[in-house]
Amino acid sequence: MSTDRTDRTDRTGPRATAAALLPLLGGPANVTSVAHCMTRLRVGLLDPARVREEAVRAVPGVLGVVVDDGTYQVVLGPGAVTRVTAAFEELLDGTVAGEPAARGAAVGPERGRRDATPLRSALRRVAAVFVPLVPALVGCGVLAGLNGLLVNAGWLPGITPALSVVAAAFMALLAVFVGVNTAREFGGTPVLGGAVAAVVVYPGVAKVTAFGVALVPGQGGVLGALAAALLATYVEKACRGRVPDALDVLVTPALTVLVAGLATLYGLMYVAGAVASAVGTAATWLLTHTGAVAGLLLGGLFLPLVMLGLHQALIPLHTTLIEQQGSTPLLPVLAMAGAGQVGAACAVYVRLRHDTALRETIRSALPAGLLGVGEPLVYGVCLPLGRPFLTACAGGAAGGAFVGFFAMLGDGVGATAIGPSGWALFPLLTGSHGLAAAAAVYAGGLLTGYGVGFAATWIAGFPDGPHRTAGEAGAPAPARSSG
Repeated sequence: MSTDRTDRTDRTGPRATAAALLPLLGGPANVTSVAHCMTRLRVGLLDPARVREEAVRAVPGVLGVVVDDGTYQVVLGPGAVTRVTAAFEELLDGTVAGEPAARGAAVGPERGRRDATPLRSALRRVAAVFVPLVPALVGCGVLAGLNGLLVNAGWLPGITPALSVVAAAFMALLAVFVGVNTAREFGGTPVLGGAVAAVVVYPGVAKVTAFGVALVPGQGGVLGALAAALLATYVEKACRGRVPDALDVLVTPALTVLVAGLATLYGLMYVAGAVASAVGTAATWLLTHTGAVAGLLLGGLFLPLVMLGLHQALIPLHTTLIEQQGSTPLLPVLAMAGAGQVGAACAVYVRLRHDTALRETIRSALPAGLLGVGEPLVYGVCLPLGRPFLTACAGGAAGGAFVGFFAMLGDGVGATAIGPSGWALFPLLTGSHGLAAAAAVYAGGLLTGYGVGFAATWIAGFPDGPHRTAGEAGAPAPARSSG
């Protein structure tokens, strides 16, 4: 019995999935980079034409595929993606010779840049800076929410100061991590990007005056850090080709930090601070004056962003709002897209009673959907069926309009950290009238999203009655058994 269980685990576990994916992606020599976010294995490829996409989609555990400007994204779902990525990297470490990988790293990104539109390429690269930071943002956000609950309740007063430090330390130095990742993404030396970005949060900047105004530590936030590290990368590259090799180790780092650091102090921090302030003002005005309409549009359009993999580009916007206002009012609105999708999936589950395979997919993906991780339901259920994806967007629009309507009435809801949504966002909520009022508005939005998503899918999600399967409904995925 134990041998049988081991065999089944070997065939369906993360190593088996990684072993199945690697040859389908063109083999080790075709892979130029490997990374992952909360749900997706992100692989850089030397030649995307070598990918056998239909076979990739058919690998057990694969929920979908997204091609985004030279990066091939395999949707695996939360938890599974971490284990499969580790196994994938182990396989590469054991099989990839240095020369093909290095050649791919040099050629693959260049091909991606040629094929990409400038806007999509910029969004992808900004997302690549912030995606690796999401686990820490989530972890520290959850701890900050827990600490806030303890402080408000007056519990454990001996622990809450230490918990506050643990939760806030990363956010205080977030600009440094952004600088490191920016330099790495754009081809500079990561530590030099971090050194220049550290200028933004260094307390001593309070002694510097720019444009007749004393600077404030943290002015410009992550936007200033991003710009500072990007400038440092370009300065470093300019120095590398001009400084003699014998002096490069001394002159290039010094000039990079000096030029980019002074430019950050006397320009970038001021400009980035103005931009960050404008972002906060615009977001507040949008929800305060056009909340219902804004919520309807944001909630209804977020699922297509998730489908295209562009939702990660919103991370710097959320982070800027949290740095400036203490919370982001956009995340609770965008979270309604997940609620619409949960409602749509429930309607599919009830109506397609004979499609046992699809119902099993919904049962396995629904817990993640309730916690705000939408890709399993997007790629495993709603998108393959076609119409339920659109009706899920309708549910998200309704939930977003609900939250936005209350923002117009003065009952705004915000999130003190990014990452989780759905039910997982409750500990991180804040609002103009306290946590209880914010939780009530957010819960009302979720229920609205569930209800409208369910009703819209029940009424309009199936072209020819309740017994159509995924394949029969015109899905791009292979037809499922109708049982």
